[in-house]
Amino acid sequence: MLLDSNVVIYAFDPAYPQVADFFVGKTFRVSLITRLEVLGYHRLSQRDSDRFTQFFNTLDTIAVAADVIECAVGLRRSRSMGLADAIIAATCIVYDLSLVTSNVRDFSWIDGLNIIDPLRYTKT
Repeated sequence: MLLDSNVVIYAFDPAYPQVADFFVGKTFRVSLITRLEVLGYHRLSQRDSDRFTQFFNTLDTIAVAADVIECAVGLRRSRSMGLADAIIAATCIVYDLSLVTSNVRDFSWIDGLNIIDPLRYTKT
């Protein structure tokens, strides 16, 4: 499973306990683009930067490869979407990963992309 930026942020926000619960016992990967989006936020405090950096350092990080870029080009040509979202979706497609995001609407049009919304997760 590949984490979208919003999910990484929500995992540290006490207002979203279901996201932290969703993380238990699962293995995740992250795109370098997600790292860029989260750590590149201009109002990020040093404390949050340190916490996110520590979190990212525990995950398998996927670099942006040429085949991911080619897939992202195709996605952006077929429908208007942001560059980061295109790369994240393309990473999932190329590496056959589910996308963990709460922005389901931004990605739901992509055929073959499995989307998991952790905000809808409930412990069983």
